[in-house]
Amino acid sequence: MYAKGRGVPQDGAEALKWFRKAAEQGHADAQGKLGVMYDFGRGVPEDDAEAVKWYRKAAEQGDADAQVNLGEMYAKGRGVPQDDTEAVKWFRKAAEQGHIPAQFNLGVMYAKGRGVLQDYAMAYAWINVAAASGIEGTKEARDMVLKVMTPPQIQKGQSLATEIFDRIQKRKQAVEAE
Repeated sequence: MYAKGRGVPQDGAEALKWFRKAAEQGHADAQGKLGVMYDFGRGVPEDDAEAVKWYRKAAEQGDADAQVNLGEMYAKGRGVPQDDTEAVKWFRKAAEQGHIPAQFNLGVMYAKGRGVLQDYAMAYAWINVAAASGIEGTKEARDMVLKVMTPPQIQKGQSLATEIFDRIQKRKQAVEAE
């Protein structure tokens, strides 16, 4: 409420107070939002290490937004030593939950061989799954990867994309059924 001024005047300090109370009680969404506040200096001085601390707490509870944000921190070496393998780990966790930016980021990591062996079929698969959302730029990135792929890689990438998409849909259905 206070962070966006919904029903009350916007107040970063008040938002911080309430996010911190909830975060300290283990509320993953509040932990992730507190990470964002420190990441971007919203209502607090920018502090990458503190952002990582809160992103990690939320990410370990399965918060996909926090997982992708933590992956970004590792990919860029912000608040933690730069570590592409760790970035891939967190992107994958969020991507498997259907987080579109994480799917795209994971595909890019495969395309560039950052944190994983370079694998154009896997890159194509993840970027293609992200592109199915219609988010701007994903189809262009997928088509760039496609240009460097052999016909067998394309076939494998399409097959992998279908498997990944189906797996994510099944997981979402299972979560919704709970």
